[in-house]
Amino acid sequence: MNEYTIDLDVILRKKFPRIPRFMVSWCKKIIHQDFLNGFFEKGYRGTEFARECLNYLGVNLEVEGLEKIDPQGRYTFACNHPLGGIDAIALVKVMGELFDGNCKFPVNDFLMNIKGLSDMFIPVNKVGGQSRQLAGLMDQAFASQAQIGTFPAGKCSRKIKGVIQDVEWGKSFVVKSVQYGRAVVPCRFIGQNSKRFYRVDRLGKLIGVNLAMALLPDELYRAQGSTLRMIIGDPVPCDYFDASRRPFAWAAEVRKMCYSLGENL
Repeated sequence: MNEYTIDLDVILRKKFPRIPRFMVSWCKKIIHQDFLNGFFEKGYRGTEFARECLNYLGVNLEVEGLEKIDPQGRYTFACNHPLGGIDAIALVKVMGELFDGNCKFPVNDFLMNIKGLSDMFIPVNKVGGQSRQLAGLMDQAFASQAQIGTFPAGKCSRKIKGVIQDVEWGKSFVVKSVQYGRAVVPCRFIGQNSKRFYRVDRLGKLIGVNLAMALLPDELYRAQGSTLRMIIGDPVPCDYFDASRRPFAWAAEVRKMCYSLGENL
């Protein structure tokens, strides 16, 4: 192993010191640690990491709407999150190639263990609430010239009322975009996880445990050889989000804009 690879023994025992060894072994298997490290050990970073990761997985990415983006603009790309892995990597690739890697992405702090992308990530502590330091990092990113890519749902899509879709979007991306003068770009990824993922998610809800999250690395592994489609919408200027509605309502409208892209699909 090198500085780019991951070792669940170390990662999990930092967060859960008493975790049983058999559970660590099971986690290594379910995330396909050896398969992932076969890529991580190559030492790719940033945009190259994302591009080569898609190649490693044999994923074909189709993108529509690139012509709508001004390379000199300052944007917040707000996306639906149907897959929880491949779509995030695809977003890094697309934005990184558009803006020469000058991009930032708010992520769960657990993902900071992916060293090849950690320079692009803004850690967000989903468990204990953001510290002032992490909140400051978010403000610095939105105030900067870097482009921001975000999944406002905060987790990947679930089956809700029989339809695979995001949960309610958070308002932070709207508030910060208005505060720092950024246009918001709604983007839609077309795709879904396996039927098993949604069955396990339903079971997890019954027992009050987020079981589906543990399957996300396996869903990424299963995505090998697939095609992912991304549709980029028209940028929405920050002054569109005026005081006539609360930020949550504006976030819901951007979510609606997102799902209207390719709505005949």
